[in-house]
Amino acid sequence: MPPFAGSNTFTYGFNQESNSNIVTIDVDGQLFQTTKQTLSLAGSKSLFSKISNSNQTIPFIDRDPEIFSVLLSLLRTGNLPSKAKAFDIQDLIFESQFYGIENLLVNAQSNPSQFDAFNLEKSLVLPLSGRDSPSAISTTQYGSIHVAHGSKISSFDWALQRKSTILTQFTVIDSLLSLSPKTAAAGATDFSGLQIIDLDKGFVKETLNWENVTRSGSTVQAIGSSPEYLFTSFESSRRNSNCIMVYDLNDSLRPVTEIGHYEIFGAQLDSAVPSTKLRWISSHNLLMASGSHSGPSGVSGNIRFWDIRSGNVVWELKEKSDCFSDVTFSDSLSAMFKVGVNSGELFFMDIRNMDADNSWVCLGDERKVIKGKKEGFGCKVESHGNQVFCSKGGDMELWSEVQAGNLKTREGGLQDRVFRRNLMGRAKDMGGSQITNLNFGGNKMFVSRKDQQCVEVWSSGRV
Repeated sequence: MPPFAGSNTFTYGFNQESNSNIVTIDVDGQLFQTTKQTLSLAGSKSLFSKISNSNQTIPFIDRDPEIFSVLLSLLRTGNLPSKAKAFDIQDLIFESQFYGIENLLVNAQSNPSQFDAFNLEKSLVLPLSGRDSPSAISTTQYGSIHVAHGSKISSFDWALQRKSTILTQFTVIDSLLSLSPKTAAAGATDFSGLQIIDLDKGFVKETLNWENVTRSGSTVQAIGSSPEYLFTSFESSRRNSNCIMVYDLNDSLRPVTEIGHYEIFGAQLDSAVPSTKLRWISSHNLLMASGSHSGPSGVSGNIRFWDIRSGNVVWELKEKSDCFSDVTFSDSLSAMFKVGVNSGELFFMDIRNMDADNSWVCLGDERKVIKGKKEGFGCKVESHGNQVFCSKGGDMELWSEVQAGNLKTREGGLQDRVFRRNLMGRAKDMGGSQITNLNFGGNKMFVSRKDQQCVEVWSSGRV
């Protein structure tokens, strides 16, 4: 309901007496009416809740009435009205914090459900201080982002308005994982221990180490997480042993178990490869761990799915022919995707039935599988929702599954699957330096490029 122009148009206290469900609020001389049910949507700790439970006939608030009108609309509908475009987002944030409803503003402006892959455009560039380009990026669910560049970590809030930078003990940070908007886990391949860092105050809260047999240092090769656990791939400083440590996120990072412990003997190169990417597969309650290395006969690697409870490998794939440059798993599609290091082409593997004889299917030019010469080196692949994003040099491809009729049915009753490639963004957004990181948070995609001291923000332009 629109605000009343002045006290002459409204009798103080009349509605409260005739209908106890109606609440009138005076904001800097303008009167607003709403219901107690609407105010209750703000949560018990908000100022609106206190107003709803107040015995004061008409509470007075000395704040901006125009922004109050916007926030009241947000409270009623869960969405910002079109007139919110007239205000700076930082002003809306400050006022929402005053009323205790910033969570509703975040949900309206940066909700993951608003992510629109087919309408993404480069909308913003986040500058970084210093000369170092991003080595790792990590985001939170609603779009706050932490960026490792050199020995520093820069953090941006969910609205990408506020930036803070801290200096760490690392020379270069290779792995970074957001544990919260103000806490991150960080590690490096040349520095012992996984550090849990308070990004607000800039100090190390805790250092986690792996006690290996040789009692040497333990460097970090990869970090991952599930809702319950923190996973860290360690390698001994002597590079003769590696493992994955599992920590309890809900119990002060207490060590839970150690899986994938490999000691290197002689020329057993397969066991020498630590996991350099960890991804939790929630649909199967398994941890995907992958790693590769380059030798005289080319690039080889392995992909293992671990059962955390038993500590056993339940599925394993050894890669030799056109080994992955990068690999990911899509829970939504029940499929694994890789970029071939030789061909540079995208492949998928149907994991709807893990007991079946699964194999890679090339989605691009199959001729490059044989003739390619490390065209996929440095390419990245990540899944988000029902889409798969694949970088090739400075360009990016968006792959989606297409529902088609008359598809062949394989053994086990599963139909063949069809994926199609889509071009992304505007022509001026594409090209440039090689893409080094792809990440997603809120309703946005974040991209970093080689030798560029910034992070690109891609969004669909939704307000």
